[in-house]
Amino acid sequence: MNSVYIIDSIRTPRARANQKGGLNKLNPYELLDVLYKDIKQKNFFYFFSIDEVILGCVTQHGEQAGNIAKSSAMFSGYPDSISGLTVNRFCSSSLDAINLGHLKIQSKQAKNIIAGGVEMMSRVPMLSDQAAIWTDVALADQAKIFLMGSGADLIASLFNISREDTDLQALKSQQRAADAQTKNYFKSIIPVINEYKSINCVEDECIRRETTIESLTSLDPSFQKLGEQGVDQAQLNLFPSLEEIAHVHTAGNSPAMADAASMTLLSNKKTQENGQKARAKIISVVTVNDDPLLVLSGCILATQKLLAQNNLQVSDVDLFEIHEAFASTMIHCQRELNIDDEKLNVNGGCIALGHPMGATGSIMMSTLIDELERQNLTTGIVATSGAAGAGTAILIERL
Repeated sequence: MNSVYIIDSIRTPRARANQKGGLNKLNPYELLDVLYKDIKQKNFFYFFSIDEVILGCVTQHGEQAGNIAKSSAMFSGYPDSISGLTVNRFCSSSLDAINLGHLKIQSKQAKNIIAGGVEMMSRVPMLSDQAAIWTDVALADQAKIFLMGSGADLIASLFNISREDTDLQALKSQQRAADAQTKNYFKSIIPVINEYKSINCVEDECIRRETTIESLTSLDPSFQKLGEQGVDQAQLNLFPSLEEIAHVHTAGNSPAMADAASMTLLSNKKTQENGQKARAKIISVVTVNDDPLLVLSGCILATQKLLAQNNLQVSDVDLFEIHEAFASTMIHCQRELNIDDEKLNVNGGCIALGHPMGATGSIMMSTLIDELERQNLTTGIVATSGAAGAGTAILIERL
C-alpha cells in the first residue's frame, strides 16, 4: 500500500456567521476559490495531476447543493478530468474527506487529492435543508436522535459536569485562542481579500477577548425551552437513573457558528518533482460510531480505537486537536482519555474559534500541523465528533 503525505493544509479565517461577518458577501464557490488559487500558486505541479476533490459540507442546500466539490473545482478553472465528491458525516465531514482521500491514495486509486470542506452558515443556515431527522418528531424519536445541544446537556447530566465546569472550559478556550492569535500561531490561514466586495478578512473573527467568568455565568441556558417541550422527558425515559437534565449550555460555552473553508492536499509522494516537500505523513485513520443518544461522544471512541490499533498510549502522542463541540463534551473527553492540559487544544477550540461544520475537521488538521511545527514536536491526533455518535480520528507524524 502507498504511504500518504500531507503536502499542505490551509484554511480561510473563520468569520462570524451573520450578515455582518467578514465573509458573508461571498458565496461558497467564491470562498473556496481563494484556496484553489493558493494551492495552484504554491504547488503548480499538482494543478495538472490532481485526481479528485473531496469536500465535507453538512447543509447541502441552496448555494451548497449540487456536489460542491466537483462544481467548485470547475468554477475555479481546474481541469475537467478532476472528479469530485461531497460528503456529509455531520461535523466530522471534512476530517472524513481527508480519511477518504487517504484511503484512495493508499489503495492506489489516486495519487493526489484535495480534501477539505466548506460551510457558509451565514448564507446557508444550519438545518435549512429541513432534514426529516431534525423536523419529524416521530421519526427522530424512533431513530433515538437528539439535536446537538440537547445531547450536550445530556452528557453534562450523565457525567456530573456542572455549569461552573462548562463556563471555565469556555473561558480557557477563549483565552488560549486569543493568545494564539496575538502571537500569530495560525500560520495556515489564507487571507480573504476582495476589493470589489469590500472584503478584508485576515484572521478569525469569533474570538471574544473580553470574555470573563462573570460574563459567562450571566448567560441563560440555551436548550432549556427545548427540554421543556418534551426532549427532557424523552431523555429521562431513556436514562432512568437521571432525576433531571442539567441545562448547563449557553451561547457562551457552545461552539460559535462560523463561515469558513479548508483544504488539505494529499499525495503519495513525500517530495515532488518541483521540490515541494510534505509537511506531515498520515500514519493511521479510524471511523466509528458511538451511542447516538450521547450525540457527540464519537471523538472519544475514535481516539481510543486509533491509539489501540497503533499500540500507543495517550502519553506517546505529543498534541491532540479534539473537536470542542460543546463544553461538556470537551470536558468528558479530557476526563475519559486522561489527556494532559498542555497537550489538548493548546490554541483554543471551537467555542472560541468557531465551528463551520463541514470545514472544521480539516481546519483542525492545519492547526495541529502548525503547532507541531512551532513546538518542533512529532506526533499528533485530530479527532472529531458528529451528530448521531459519529466519530473520526487521524494520527499524523510531522516531517
